[in-house]
Amino acid sequence: MSVVVLVSGCASLPAELRDPRDPWQGFNRGMFKFNTDFDNAFLKPAAQAYQFVTPEEMDESITNFFNNVADITSAVNNAAQFKLSRAGNDVGRVLVNTTVGFVGLVDVASNLGLPSYKEDFGQTLGYWGLGPGPYFVMPILGPSSVRDTFGFAGDIALDPFFSLEKDRIYWGFIALRTVDRRADLLAAGELLDEAAIDPYAFVRDAYLQRRRTLVHDGNPPATEDDDILWEDRPPPE
Repeated sequence: MSVVVLVSGCASLPAELRDPRDPWQGFNRGMFKFNTDFDNAFLKPAAQAYQFVTPEEMDESITNFFNNVADITSAVNNAAQFKLSRAGNDVGRVLVNTTVGFVGLVDVASNLGLPSYKEDFGQTLGYWGLGPGPYFVMPILGPSSVRDTFGFAGDIALDPFFSLEKDRIYWGFIALRTVDRRADLLAAGELLDEAAIDPYAFVRDAYLQRRRTLVHDGNPPATEDDDILWEDRPPPE
């Protein structure tokens, strides 16, 4: 029954709203609305409260801490893509920020000229020739694609917090990271609400363009040939 509803919802869309990258648009728009309502009811108020009570310096330190943790998974993904210099750079960032930067609370590495790459498993899958597949809005988590949904599962397995034995500590870190990230996006969310005629299409197009650029390290090909679910192509040299 759910498949029938999904197909009928997509088929009933006006022609101008249909997008070959988004064949599940009926479902995705419904999930986008659910996520927006959930965000307005829970995440956004929590982020606003967090931003109100947290001093700017502390907020920056918390963001730096989680960015330092993300550099660990980035190093693994860069190594999986044979980008060894980038992987070494990520390891260097972790070592510098964890020691001199007080477990990552201070981003010393950036001040020393070590750039932050933040590669994820979705990018690794794209590097090895897996096309993004259909656009897909994940419950609560937001915009994704078939490839990036699998990539998200891989990122969870690589997340250092995932190895914590105490569930309450793990979920405490996850909750703090989620609220901290949402607080960093408050200004962008207000701009989206004011500027976008169709917020759903705006978010979709921005997400797909950004992911395509990231997979190709800022230099995507001129064609859209990589927008195939399981594309058989070699990784870039």
